[in-house]
Amino acid sequence: MNKFTKVASISLLIPGLLLAGCNTTEQSQAEEAKKTEESKTATYSEELEKAVDSYRQYGLEQTDLFVEGTTAFVEAVKAGNLEKAKELYPTARMPFERVEPIAESFGDLDPKIDAREGDVPEEEWTGYHRLEKIHWEENTTEGTAEYADQLLNDVKSLRAKIELADVAPQTLVTGAVDLLNEVSASKITGEEERYSHTDLYDFAANVDGSKKIVDLLSPILEEKDPELLDTLEQRFADVYTALEDYKTENGYVSYTDLTEEDTQKLSKVIDALAEPLSQIGVVLEG
Repeated sequence: MNKFTKVASISLLIPGLLLAGCNTTEQSQAEEAKKTEESKTATYSEELEKAVDSYRQYGLEQTDLFVEGTTAFVEAVKAGNLEKAKELYPTARMPFERVEPIAESFGDLDPKIDAREGDVPEEEWTGYHRLEKIHWEENTTEGTAEYADQLLNDVKSLRAKIELADVAPQTLVTGAVDLLNEVSASKITGEEERYSHTDLYDFAANVDGSKKIVDLLSPILEEKDPELLDTLEQRFADVYTALEDYKTENGYVSYTDLTEEDTQKLSKVIDALAEPLSQIGVVLEG
């Protein structure tokens, strides 16, 4: 081989080696990126599984409190202690309002416990709101023992079902938003507790339940979208600050004490929270 041929061969070989080296590097980088992405996906899956397990445990804890509070409420009703029953009514319901996304998954148990007048046929209407109407409208506990017993049985059935519940990740994603929608749809309007006017207790409990879900998802949100998480934490803080104006020594003021300006203020902070809250599903899927 003459000198020219050798040089030509080397010249042709070098680009080939460089190209091969480049391809190898790109392939290596692609494989590394894939491994990193798979590792992140696995981590997110583990974190989501932890969140789901923790939410199920939260559901159990809250329904334990619900059984406890309902038991005390029913005892007061059956003892004919109207004032005590009225006092216990709003706080007994709060644990249920915090975990309503789980409760609603059990078919007819939710309406048996929480249906408002007109939600179901009159002959099928039972639960807390049936008793609420009698206690506040008729100002008596007479003739309510059967409703009280049925309520406690239904609440205990709910607790038993949650023990075996299969909570899906989607329950968390939609649950946080659904709880806030509950506030907008029936608490802000005063429709939920139309006789007792204890809507602010339900309002606060729904927000508590939504905040709990965000807290459980925060490790994933911190990694995927820390700015969104910061916004959510600030907006939740704004809601709780707004609620402080209506707190009393033992709970909250009657909803009838609120002016139109008050309800508009509460509606504004709820709407401000709803917008970033609705982004959670997109972020988790991304």
